Amino acid sequence: MDHLKPVPDGEPIGSPSGGSTPDAGDLAELLARSGRGDETAFAAFYDATSNRAYGLALRVVRNPAHAEEVAQEAYLDAWRSSSRYDAKLGSAIGWLLTIVHRKAVDRVRSVEASSRRDESWQQRTRTVDHDETAEAVESSLDAQRVRGAVATLTAVQREAVELAYFGGYTHTEVAKMLDVPVGTAKTRIRDGLIRLRDSLGVGS
Repeated sequence: MDHLKPVPDGEPIGSPSGGSTPDAGDLAELLARSGRGDETAFAAFYDATSNRAYGLALRVVRNPAHAEEVAQEAYLDAWRSSSRYDAKLGSAIGWLLTIVHRKAVDRVRSVEASSRRDESWQQRTRTVDHDETAEAVESSLDAQRVRGAVATLTAVQREAVELAYFGGYTHTEVAKMLDVPVGTAKTRIRDGLIRLRDSLGVGS
């Protein structure tokens, strides 16, 4: 038997249509008959236990679709191994739920492993257009050079340049903030930039 009793469309395993659960003796008998190839007995066993099987799977995997798949796999395993069930070693429902729990744990581990592989692959294949460490060091050195060059400006030049290029203000705004004519502000900024260029060794 490589298939289970079909589940109605849109209805998960373990829905109320699964029916009430017979007592332990009845389940053991159904399982024993299943072990002898009685598909009708296994269908009855399935109907009687599907609620609990699905419920356990869902508690472990916490995903309805995965829980349905886990329960189906567990019932297939139960059918194929039903001839090895020994009532002396435990109840039929306990035997089934052990299979369900094992399948559910395997599914959780598989999903987690797949997620780790995806994350690892993304990290390995992430495009790096440049050496980020080298860029960070270079940026730090550039900032030090700029600060050193700014320190060589006169007070009025430094003030104007900082407002215009580090503060993002226009020449007109700089002039208003410094309370000087626009032409004066432009001159201070121009002279300051020329001095910065020379200090940084930037060609004209």
